[in-house]
Amino acid sequence: MDHDPGLTALSALGGFFVLRTGRPAHGEPPTLAEAYAARDADVEQEVYANPVIFRVRKVARSLRAPEPRVAASIAHLGFAARLWSVALGSVALYGRVPDLDPRLLRWDADASAPDELWLTEARGLPAERIGEIVRDGHLVPLAASLRAQLGLSERLLWGSAASALMGAVRQIDRWAAANGRTEAASRARAAATDLFAHPTLTGTLDPVTRRRRSCCLYYRLPDGGLCGDCCFDRPPGTRSRRGPRA
Repeated sequence: MDHDPGLTALSALGGFFVLRTGRPAHGEPPTLAEAYAARDADVEQEVYANPVIFRVRKVARSLRAPEPRVAASIAHLGFAARLWSVALGSVALYGRVPDLDPRLLRWDADASAPDELWLTEARGLPAERIGEIVRDGHLVPLAASLRAQLGLSERLLWGSAASALMGAVRQIDRWAAANGRTEAASRARAAATDLFAHPTLTGTLDPVTRRRRSCCLYYRLPDGGLCGDCCFDRPPGTRSRRGPRA
């Protein structure tokens, strides 16, 4: 990472792993620290007033979500995947994790990956700090914001965080196998094993199948269906389900 301050190597893993560095190309979006703290309800037209709720409403319009809770769940899952991907991808390729302090990371809630996130100062930290950086620095305050404003279940949110982490691991595995980088996959899996041992993620996935034990509500979208790791065998209301509802 010290020899790649622009984190350009991450692009090989896919667009979700890319993190822009320096100053944003257009405007000055708020930091994630400001986004997590925002509670302004009048956000229909102003992306910077409350970026979290703005993103939820954007997802709701795009996916025709039937209720805010569904859109919030899908938005959270995507954002958790972005954060885990950037951090775990860095561990895999550099053996270090970027300092993603919410005060350093700017977020344009109206943009899509990879242009929504900008790290104003790139510096590497020990890989062992990935949980502190992503889980404690981002997922905890993001969950608090969504629970306070939209009443999402804590169990649902941590289930989605676990699913997003496992998704990043699988993508790194695929890339490593295709490119002969087994050491990168090993670093990512070792970091993920430690992360899953933390109380917030322990028990969120089935230890054998890696299917989650809660539902992200994607099936409630029009023609949404089930995710590959869903706790249900079929959408609720059709036939028997495998696990509990969120």
